Amino acid sequence: MNRYAADMQRLIDEAAIKTLHLRYCRGVDRLDWDLVRSCYHPDGTDDHGSYKGGIDGFIAWASIGLPKYESTTHFTGNQLVEIDGDLAWAEHYAIVFHRRPAAADAPAADLIANVRYVDRLERRDGEWRIAERVVLADSNKIATIEGLWLGDSLQPSRRDRSDPSYRR
Repeated sequence: MNRYAADMQRLIDEAAIKTLHLRYCRGVDRLDWDLVRSCYHPDGTDDHGSYKGGIDGFIAWASIGLPKYESTTHFTGNQLVEIDGDLAWAEHYAIVFHRRPAAADAPAADLIANVRYVDRLERRDGEWRIAERVVLADSNKIATIEGLWLGDSLQPSRRDRSDPSYRR
């Protein structure tokens, strides 16, 4: 492969890996477990601190905890990808928001964390997927909600496939 072709393939692979991470974030935020599963190899593992194990266990764990929130938003920033043949390493910085609804003993709040997703990825049968993921927390805080800036002026998002983003 000539230098130009190798550079183009590297860019294509980097874009595929970055898009894979964004698909993961979308899947989590929309509670779309099929989409989340499609980001991992069947034998892939995830280490979210309180959960460590395979993808099926991760989805079972996340599908119990995440619906308790009114919404979740993963905002991805820096993405560093290094590729070596059919193996890759990636570090994705993200700010993660989990909106906790008000309860009798606590006001509504945003749980906010600055995290990094550190991945080992493999290309199998021409497709990049996560083989191992570790989530690292750089910082976190709880921000109490004191009012709503937008009120109900915008259409609310939905945490399933009825969300308008699924219309194509």
